[in-house]
Amino acid sequence: MVDSLGESLDRALESAFTRRIPQSAQAQMNYLVKQLKGTKAAAQALGVSQRTVERYVSGKIRRPRRDLRARLEREVKKRWQPQIRAKARKKAASTGGIVVSTRAKFGFTAASGTTDDARTRDITQALPPEWADRLYTAREQGANEQRLQQIAADGLAQMYFRANNTRAHGLDVELTDVEQIEIQL
Repeated sequence: MVDSLGESLDRALESAFTRRIPQSAQAQMNYLVKQLKGTKAAAQALGVSQRTVERYVSGKIRRPRRDLRARLEREVKKRWQPQIRAKARKKAASTGGIVVSTRAKFGFTAASGTTDDARTRDITQALPPEWADRLYTAREQGANEQRLQQIAADGLAQMYFRANNTRAHGLDVELTDVEQIEIQL
């Protein structure tokens, strides 16, 4: 399964963490219960019963099933070190920018007489801070994967294909068939 652009954006922020997330299921569950202010909210976030959460908190259950372990880790990472995450996002959106590495099929709409046949390309390109800001803002507002990919395609079109708008004016780029995509801060 190919990771989504949204997951890659989240992982990029997680790379800024200064401490590891809690390692045991009990510690992760305790953290989640504390962050969500109760076992009922934690149970709803994980899709399990409140009693199951209480058993993990008390230590009666120690090893979650693989799917629950993944959900638990994802929910903890989502809430872990929010100030560090915000600082990394702010830096990417104001001074640092992001680096997009992708293997995907790119199609073009351009002036007549040029080819618009889509082809697979491996591209690693630094995008300036305004593109990082657009991607993270869209992610926070709940944009779907297609919208995030279009923002990334627009950024790659400007910086890679049009060389920061110094050539290939009017070239529109479409990103399809993403095989892999990774974001780095």
